[in-house]
Amino acid sequence: MDRAASLRWKTRVFALIVILSNPLGGYWLDRGMRGRTTASAVDYLEAIFSPWVMLGILVLILWLVARMALLSWADLSYVLPVTSLGYVITAAVGHFLLNEQVTAQRWAGTLFIVAGTILVGLGTPHSGSES
Repeated sequence: MDRAASLRWKTRVFALIVILSNPLGGYWLDRGMRGRTTASAVDYLEAIFSPWVMLGILVLILWLVARMALLSWADLSYVLPVTSLGYVITAAVGHFLLNEQVTAQRWAGTLFIVAGTILVGLGTPHSGSES
């Protein structure tokens, strides 16, 4: 596999990690925080060390590290629109798994994100200029 093909493959894998880890981490944080009060620092510490919140934090750390790695070789103008598909998944997770009301206006915004992602995804992930 040539270097350009290898970079495209690596970019797609890391973009997928970023796209999926953001809504999954948010889901587990939401699940762990439901019904909790956070009136004091002790409440926050108890929440942080609860299993679902801890899982959410760990997955969001994975999201951050994968995003940093992705940005080390791919252009910001490519990474941000492509990884915004995570927002689409977040809307679906909120609606279908967390029973949130997602309005028609939010679904329309989600479709615009998908359209923009497709347009950006048709381009190359790196401009070829070295930083």
